[in-house]
Amino acid sequence: MLASSKAGHDKNTVYVIIKEETEYVYLADGRLKTLEKPKKKNKKHIQIIKKYSSPELSERIKAGKTDDVEIRKALETYRMSISK
Repeated sequence: MLASSKAGHDKNTVYVIIKEETEYVYLADGRLKTLEKPKKKNKKHIQIIKKYSSPELSERIKAGKTDDVEIRKALETYRMSISK
């Protein structure tokens, strides 16, 4: 699932949710925040983007079979879809 940051120095940045805990989520963008070093962010500081759904990407993340290139491509596809 995608999420947009609502607070902090990264406000309005779009990320892919990699992992979820009770109060926190771990986010990656494939460039600065990679799968190896995701950003830990409080759930109340993000906005889930529901209109974009990629079940294939979600399954690959859960299985641990994705990489930063795939994350960047998914975010670029989303950005292109909202710019039209």
